[in-house]
Amino acid sequence: MRLLNLSVIAALALSSCASKKETPVTTGVESWITSGDRSALLQKQKTPLHFSTAMNNHLNIVVDEQQTFQTMDGFGYTLTGGSATLMNGLPAAEKKAMLKEIFSTDGNGIGISYLRLSVGASDLSAETFTYNEMPKGQTDPELKNFSIAKEMTDLVPMLKEIIAINPKIKIMGSPWTAPTWMKDNQAYRGGSLKPEYYQVYAKYFVKYIEAMKAQGIVIDAVTIQNEPLHPGNNPSMYMTPQDQANFVKTALGPVFKAAGIKTKIIIYDHNADRPDYPITILKDPEANQYIDGSAFHLYGGQISALSQVHEAFPNKNIYFTEQWVGGPGDFAKDLKWHVATLMIGAPRNWSKTVLEWNLAADPQYRPFTPDGGCTSCLGAITVDGKSWSKNIAFYSIGQTSKFVPTGSVRIASNQNDKIQNVAYKTPAGQLVLVTVNNSDETQTFNIKYNGQVVNTTLAAGSAGTYLWNSKPRTK
Repeated sequence: MRLLNLSVIAALALSSCASKKETPVTTGVESWITSGDRSALLQKQKTPLHFSTAMNNHLNIVVDEQQTFQTMDGFGYTLTGGSATLMNGLPAAEKKAMLKEIFSTDGNGIGISYLRLSVGASDLSAETFTYNEMPKGQTDPELKNFSIAKEMTDLVPMLKEIIAINPKIKIMGSPWTAPTWMKDNQAYRGGSLKPEYYQVYAKYFVKYIEAMKAQGIVIDAVTIQNEPLHPGNNPSMYMTPQDQANFVKTALGPVFKAAGIKTKIIIYDHNADRPDYPITILKDPEANQYIDGSAFHLYGGQISALSQVHEAFPNKNIYFTEQWVGGPGDFAKDLKWHVATLMIGAPRNWSKTVLEWNLAADPQYRPFTPDGGCTSCLGAITVDGKSWSKNIAFYSIGQTSKFVPTGSVRIASNQNDKIQNVAYKTPAGQLVLVTVNNSDETQTFNIKYNGQVVNTTLAAGSAGTYLWNSKPRTK
């Protein structure tokens, strides 16, 4: 009996000691690669990766889920009316397969989770229009002629099909111009919104949100004006930060509140070279109270400007809403830049979204408006009559969107000039590391997590996404 008790005590002691040791991380790691030479296109790698305690002298990318940053809203594109028209022209079976590959979250698609729409025409529409145009010399301050009828042929039916595939997709609306009778130049291109129409234009936004809701389409957010400092697009409208602040505090914010509209109000929606624009507006306390955050493009400035705005107003959100790929494009060069600068750079600078520009164009980059439309914007996909093909933005976005759903939280990882990266924890508890080899040579590196490492290799210019299940941190 005495011997038995001693054995039990010894076993308990051994168990106690073992419980204090770090539990090995034995989780397998999946990897998905897109290479600059297109030899791999968002391709799952067959060679399994596993964490181990075998240390080496290679570069370490340390992932720490204990340090968290912003929650992500999603990744995607602008679905222009022109994109919708092209996509609707595909044969029914082909269109269904295409939409599943872009929007499905079942593992076979890239799971696009965020779309931006133009409120009225963008410069990638076949013609200019708003939802409340009037004959020259006439006005409609009561908005009796407001109608989204032009969207009922292609855009609205396309959105309904997309929502059926991904009911949780988030949607943002961005106007390129107010109705021309509200502007000081009475034209689609350039000009500014007349102050006497601030209240009317705010109600125009309400009517848009309500009209889309009636079709089963929830507008999660609106930006006030696409590229307010670029009046050269067709259509376009110039808006200074002071004008935008006045519009928000005297019209849009109060009108939304009175109408019970919960849609987020997002300011700026232009290049990162002018962080002073959103900061100026946010410094106005009357405007600030209605504003959710600021949106950016990167045709000028540095992606780090997003952090500058975040640091000035950390309680306001940051969004990245547009970047084009100029056709015909250079796949290797564009892949490296778009993944490093946008897919990694924007979230590391607090953005809740990363949206590339137009979802679809034809082989001649059409449609676009005359005299001011983009004549060389390469779509994420090219629709050529009855068939479609994938371009760089499909893969640059897909390397993240396929694995990082809405509600994922950015977590800490150390940045490196050669292997640039950003890490997330998904709502399901999976960890995701998005990387790009920003050097001109193949790089071997470690993913270090909970004191153990996975060793892997990434070819020059290639993007790699690595995912594994979270394990509790041991003491």
